[in-house]
Amino acid sequence: MTDFDMSENRKSAPVSCELKLEARKDNLDRVIEVLEDVLDRTGCPMKARMQLEVAVEEIFINIASYAYGTDTGMAEIRMWTEEAPEAFLVSFADSGIPYDPMKKEDPDVSLPASEREIGGLGIYLVKKSMDDVTYRYEDGKNILTLKKKL
Repeated sequence: MTDFDMSENRKSAPVSCELKLEARKDNLDRVIEVLEDVLDRTGCPMKARMQLEVAVEEIFINIASYAYGTDTGMAEIRMWTEEAPEAFLVSFADSGIPYDPMKKEDPDVSLPASEREIGGLGIYLVKKSMDDVTYRYEDGKNILTLKKKL
């Protein structure tokens, strides 16, 4: 079950959207569908759009895979634009195991893939492709926010 609410605004006007759904991998298509709809309304440039789609996929799949262990919980995704400077933001909230991905050491990408430790590459790519990534734990929730300047 999903809950989707988006303010109706014309292209280039501020846009806001909230999506609540079970943090399951099979809900990724719905998350991307909503993201694409919101990005269409913002007139987001193609390069930023592609970076946002990859980052949103990575974070949602991580929540679905690890936040609740063997259980399933909810994910809350909020998307909105800021005007000065123009930016697109996506915030993910879950009530799963407290985890700050920003504390994970970046992988040594100078090593061949066969010599690197498993894990960490996805969040590293998110950090490198976004203009700002922040984490906080508040009211029993992990909240990770991505910001991409447009």
